[in-house]
Formats: sequence, structure tokens, C-alpha cells
Amino acid sequence: MSRLVVVGSLNLDLVLECERIPVPGETVLASGFRQIPGGKGANQAYAAARLTSVPVAMVGRVGSDSFGAALRQNLAQVGVDTRDVLTVDEAPTGIAIITVDRGGQNSIVVSSGANFVWNQIDDVFAGASFVLFQLETPLEAVTTMAGMAKAHGAFTILDPAPARPLPQQLLDSIDLLTPNESEAAALGLAPDEKVLIKQGASGSTWGELHVPTIPVEAMDTTAAGDTYNAALAVALCEGESRLAAMQFATIAAGLSVTRIGAQTSAPTRAEVESYRLKR
Repeated sequence: MSRLVVVGSLNLDLVLECERIPVPGETVLASGFRQIPGGKGANQAYAAARLTSVPVAMVGRVGSDSFGAALRQNLAQVGVDTRDVLTVDEAPTGIAIITVDRGGQNSIVVSSGANFVWNQIDDVFAGASFVLFQLETPLEAVTTMAGMAKAHGAFTILDPAPARPLPQQLLDSIDLLTPNESEAAALGLAPDEKVLIKQGASGSTWGELHVPTIPVEAMDTTAAGDTYNAALAVALCEGESRLAAMQFATIAAGLSVTRIGAQTSAPTRAEVESYRLKR
């Protein structure tokens, strides 16, 4: 049976809702507070599990604290295999402190914590058909694990976010890069057989293929790109064509922006299929 593996970050997002974002030295009172599971890796694993019956596994690091336990449990509840989400003692679980004003503007401070503690790297890719990577974990670890995944014959997808120069050794192990427009510009990438560019409201382009977005009223674009990557991998893993996979991913990402939050916005397979039937 096919298996989808996601290697990446797990964070707990601590979201404060305020009238305005404070300037240096200022204290403001928050009108609301939420704790939302996040991290690009965990977002993709969670979204993928909501969209398929194909086994989904997460590979990552958390601290030996309550946040780490909560993030692992959140993935497990949608069926993600978390055996390779390891607990480390050297650092706490990653967090993001997010201040959001009433106009929707935000200020974010990220403490990566355990996401950057990869002292132990195991080959966990036996039987993996597709493997998703991002860059919120050490580049050296991503490069090593991408090579392992490729050696097992897996199709490897890298979301190069946050954008940074990519070593040739890593590029040689990646089958598909999926930057957004700003990341593509920073990395000097254009759409081709190995590059799919997510273009926000304009849709996405992979080589000669272009798929426009679906018409929705966007409430929150957080993790829309993660949902897109997860859905694309799911569809390809299930044997869909490139075009069909892009269309599936576009619907899933479009539905996600109609809801608040990262993993809390991920649609189910039934919701995506229902939208497909209405078109």
C-alpha cells in the first residue's frame, strides 16, 4: 500500500487578538486568546490525513512538555502515525506568538525550539510513495532525509519556505519544488516540470499547466499553501494526473481560506468531493 510521509516542524500557535499591535514599549490588552496547532510540517500531515485513507506519517521533534504532547495527540486524532515524532530534552516544543489586530494584520515571533534539534536521524522511509519536506527544520537534516527518501524510490516534494539558498545535494534529491511567488522570485525559479508555483489568488502553475483558484470569500489564508501541498501529494499518491491533482489541491486550499486557523481550517475529503460535484 502507498504511504505518505511528512518531515517537518510542529509548533503551537499562541494567538492574541488585540485592537492594535503594540509598538515597542507599549502594553495593550488582548480581547481574545487561542492555542492553535501549527508548524508547516504538522499542517501538511494533518491536512493530508483529513483528505485520504492512504496512511500518513509525521516525522518531527517536540519537547518533553505539555505542548508537545498536545501536538502529537492532535495529529493522532485524525489518524496520523506519530511514532517518528520524537521527544527531545534539549529544547521546548516550538511555538509561535501571533498578535492579530482587528484589521487582520499580524505580528509573529517564532521560537523553533525542538524543531531544530535533530541529533538523531533515522531512515523511516521504507514503503513511502511520497514524502513532503519544508524548511522550518535544519537544512542539513532536510538534505540528509531527502536523500534517504529518494534512495527508497519515493517521490519527494519540497516546499522551500522560508526561502533560503538550496544546496545542489538537496536539489538532486527533490522531484518537485512548490514555492509561492515570493519564494520563487527569491530562489530564481520559474514554472517547469520540476517547479510548481503557488500564485495565491491567481491559482497555480506547473510547467505548462495552470489552474485558477475557486471563487470563495477568504477569511484567513493561514496554511492555505500547506493544505495545497498536502492535497497535491494525496491526489498524486492516489494515482491522479498532474492536472487532476492540481485541481484537487486548488479546491482543498480554497475551502481552507474560508475558515480561521491553520489545521483547524483543513477540509475533509467529503467536503472537497462535494464541491467537485457542484461544479
